[in-house]
Amino acid sequence: MAHIRLVDARNPDPHLIAETAAIIRAGGLVAFPTETVYGLGADGLNPAAVARIFEAKGRPFTDPLILHIADPQALPALVLEMPPLALELAHRFWPGPLTLVLPKRPVVPDIVTAGLPTVAVRMPAHPVALALIRAAQTPIAAPSANRFARTSPTTAQHVQDDLGDRIDLILDAGPTPIGVESTVLDLSRPVPTILRPGGLPREALEAVLGPVAIWTQMAEGPQPSPGLLPKHYAPQTPMILVVGPPPQMRAALRELVTRYAAQGHRIGLLIAEEDRAEMANLPVEIAVLGPEEDLETVARRLYEGLRKLDARGLSLIIARDFGAQGLGLAVRDRLMRAAGGSVITVGESDE
Repeated sequence: MAHIRLVDARNPDPHLIAETAAIIRAGGLVAFPTETVYGLGADGLNPAAVARIFEAKGRPFTDPLILHIADPQALPALVLEMPPLALELAHRFWPGPLTLVLPKRPVVPDIVTAGLPTVAVRMPAHPVALALIRAAQTPIAAPSANRFARTSPTTAQHVQDDLGDRIDLILDAGPTPIGVESTVLDLSRPVPTILRPGGLPREALEAVLGPVAIWTQMAEGPQPSPGLLPKHYAPQTPMILVVGPPPQMRAALRELVTRYAAQGHRIGLLIAEEDRAEMANLPVEIAVLGPEEDLETVARRLYEGLRKLDARGLSLIIARDFGAQGLGLAVRDRLMRAAGGSVITVGESDE
């Protein structure tokens, strides 16, 4: 199993960081914390090292990776064009949970980009990640540190559970503070397009850019961004997502539990704090993500909640939606993909 090394989230030990960077430079695989989720890192300019990421995760080569840098000044060496919008967004939101997609330079291996002419780049807002990138002196390619299409890791133990026998080292700096992956914004298109909603809300981008497009297409073959497959971020337990106004969602949750329990299912509910009292007498396992309006807490607890229920030996997980405002859009995206499109809509749409 991979060795877990504890590291201070705010003041990482430079000796440990140097040891870890040496593994990266030697072509190894290291799991490390970012502000979003734990990433599985390799030298992003070394095709053989990057190939080890795909092998460890069981990830198809059609799903591109994100390159992580420690300074916006590293961006021009990786991309062909630096439009003014990219500079402004980097100035406002880096370090942070924003990934920019831009035309790539030849130095970026095709294996990183699924053979596409664009590359996804971000500067994470975590002292451990930044220290590691600086010490490695190379961009670090890093998808989430879990088996492909499974629930993302927000703790070092999650990484150990999924990949402990497949990688070289895990840096443990405690739970990640945001809990969902970065927002991926494609600036290579005529209109800036959110390919994957994430830790930077759409509203924050639109305050700078004006209206942005949201990618809704299904692409065959190489994907324009990570995290776009119809089934992704998924527990092994089958899952249903219920979308609609809270009162109607609660009624639907009770009806679904009653129906499936009568069929002999062992059921888990992924719900809000406001739902707890109404669900308390149901024959279910419950994971509460947080209050409906506290979307930061909901996002931070999302994957932990899914993993908790997935470990209970259930036959079905039923989750409720948290809307499409702020971080709710990212939470909805993850839940819809975790459910593999098994979505029930009740009441009037909130759109």
